[in-house]
Amino acid sequence: MSREIRRTMPLLSMSIVMQLTELSARQIRYYEEHHLIEPHRTEGNRRMFSLNDVDTLLEVKDYLEQGMNMAKIKKIFAKRKDPVATTEEQDLSDSELRQIMREEMRQAQRMQKSSIRRGDLSRFY
Repeated sequence: MSREIRRTMPLLSMSIVMQLTELSARQIRYYEEHHLIEPHRTEGNRRMFSLNDVDTLLEVKDYLEQGMNMAKIKKIFAKRKDPVATTEEQDLSDSELRQIMREEMRQAQRMQKSSIRRGDLSRFY
């Protein structure tokens, strides 16, 4: 059995996770509501947590102690889950932004149209 499979196996009950993380049951359920963790449910609908879930909870706890809010924490975890989808949201550097704007102006000149951003770009040239 590989290490990753062992870490994802749902073995720990809510009470054990509460002791390991020093979080309340309400806090753990709150993080589950925000999809930071997804514990396995038994037939009796009891939550069973993996070692990865515990690591995630401890990481969330550390971020909160550093002063981060839930929105920022959710963004961090979203980037980890799907880095391709979040690349569009990343900030562009000044040089990248200028390159994009120059290309837009060149395309507008080739098509003999004025660029929508021409007035905004004039201060850069």
